[in-house]
Amino acid sequence: MTQAAQATYDDANLLLRLYEMRREEKMREARAWFVANFKPKSMADIQQLCPPGSEANARMRMVSTYWDMAASFVTAGVLNPELFFANSREMLLVAVRLRPVLTEIRAAYKDPTFLANLETVAQQYSDYLNKVSPGTLEAFTARVGG
Repeated sequence: MTQAAQATYDDANLLLRLYEMRREEKMREARAWFVANFKPKSMADIQQLCPPGSEANARMRMVSTYWDMAASFVTAGVLNPELFFANSREMLLVAVRLRPVLTEIRAAYKDPTFLANLETVAQQYSDYLNKVSPGTLEAFTARVGG
């Protein structure tokens, strides 16, 4: 990852808006459900845990697409990556939980770019953690990986 530009007031404002969105009641419920329950190892696990049309499916989609949207601000260059990393560890948790099934989800949806921003920024975040705090990523992944 290249040296990031100095964070700006606009970066901080965007992060605050993202935080406000995370506090919305349905989003809070979806995030709590995701952290407690979403630990699939295969597409079959996803079908059982959150079948299409279910509340669980809506929660999974809400959380994963929220973090993909937030990550898109980093990939588009409108949000300072290091400021995002300092305030968005939950995005990394979501990426860790999705990693074992992302290829299968993309195949099922016939969308090879589904959650690509999330995947890209999670890799950048992982590289960043490995650089500034060796061992942290492995400990975090072991703790939240499911």
